[in-house]
Amino acid sequence: MEVKEYLQNAEDNMTLAVEYLDDTLSHIRAGKASARLLDGIRVEYYGSLAPISNVANISVPDARTIAITPWEKSMFKEIEKAIINSELGVTPENNGEVIRICIPPLTEDRRKQLVKQSKGEAENAKVSVRNARREAIDGLKKEIKQGLSEDIEKDAEASVQKLHDKYMKKIDDLFAAKEKEILTV
Repeated sequence: MEVKEYLQNAEDNMTLAVEYLDDTLSHIRAGKASARLLDGIRVEYYGSLAPISNVANISVPDARTIAITPWEKSMFKEIEKAIINSELGVTPENNGEVIRICIPPLTEDRRKQLVKQSKGEAENAKVSVRNARREAIDGLKKEIKQGLSEDIEKDAEASVQKLHDKYMKKIDDLFAAKEKEILTV
């Protein structure tokens, strides 16, 4: 029973690492407009911080523009201020009805920076997957002292290694896709 728990815990941790990487990479702008770029930005709304998507309609009319239509007129200034203060690095345009964010094309240096940032995030995810593997293997070795047979432990270790390899490939695939997206002009 313990063997299955170690394998399940390892797989859960590896899955979380890959999901976190996917989410993090989606917030790195690659020169294309995406509503997900605004996910991390919070605005003051009746005394609490809320995501922009909770106080406005967000649309992407074309590849370089994000349009934000606040549900209340009083939110225009709050949304603009939040976008300007964010790490997005763009200035919103407000015509009184819609806030538009134009995503500028990326320079070659900026593209290289974003690829480097993405690679760092992928490396962090790999470290998490390796840690999950190590924890599972350490736990299995402790189980030998509790009476688990060495054959079962070796088989479980091989299963953990297969999980590790599977999730490392997923991380590499996610990074490769993001790198291609960033470097595509």
